[in-house]
Amino acid sequence: MTTSLLLLRHSSSAAAVFFSSSSFVFTKNTNSSRSFTSIKMERGEASEQITGEKKKVFVAGATGQTGKRIVEQLLSRGFAVKAGVRDVDKAKTSFRQDPSLHFVKADVTEGSEKLAEAIGDDSHAVICATGFRPGFDLFAPWKIDNFGTVSLVDACKKQGVNRFVLVSSILVNGAAMGQILNPAYIFLNVFGLTLVAKLQAEKYIKRSGVNYTIVRPGGLKNDPPSGNVVMEPEDTLSGGSISRDQVAEVAVEALLDEEESSYKVVEIVASADAPKRSYKDLFASVKGH
Repeated sequence: MTTSLLLLRHSSSAAAVFFSSSSFVFTKNTNSSRSFTSIKMERGEASEQITGEKKKVFVAGATGQTGKRIVEQLLSRGFAVKAGVRDVDKAKTSFRQDPSLHFVKADVTEGSEKLAEAIGDDSHAVICATGFRPGFDLFAPWKIDNFGTVSLVDACKKQGVNRFVLVSSILVNGAAMGQILNPAYIFLNVFGLTLVAKLQAEKYIKRSGVNYTIVRPGGLKNDPPSGNVVMEPEDTLSGGSISRDQVAEVAVEALLDEEESSYKVVEIVASADAPKRSYKDLFASVKGH
């Protein structure tokens, strides 16, 4: 893919950005009948357990621009959602009422013990859709994108959750890719070395023993999808953008197709010239670790 520079604007606009919410997932490591590999697709919805209880996914950063879309897509695919938010009352005003949606107070900067309580013993997976907001606190990226993500992983292990999906960013390993002069790499690292913080969190996830899928999107757009998803192995893409709707879709699909998405880092952008491919084929095209 031809290298191109990323378009970056403020997250309040419909343009491409990198520093907004991300996500990841873990499944409960109890027995095979509760694994996401048992989830089948039927009429576009995830099947429920034999007992009729829906699979429950904990979403960190559920009110973020990407996290909100992940919650909505999980619900539409037949999952139950436990939305981890900092302000429960405020969060309830952001979503339509749904009996399959439950809100819990969760702040990733408060450590793994409190996060484990929020995740509970009924969550089968965790998606991390957190992301810091640019400001004057240069430690914010490390508090959220590094310490926060690491704490989520530790909380999952405390609760026996063994499936984790993280939304990160392309160019996190830009230095190793020879992209240190890429304007996007420079710009994002001005905010407290954001990409470096994300990369260190990714490394921790890989060492954790948890079944992971790391999703690295290009510049995030609030616009509806335009073009088809392009999926490449880690440290491949250095430019491009993608709708948040498609990022949310990829995160949810990673849960639905555990066989092809496990232990993988995938980079995604959208392209009008790319052929339409199933997510199963896209995940299968990327080699796992």
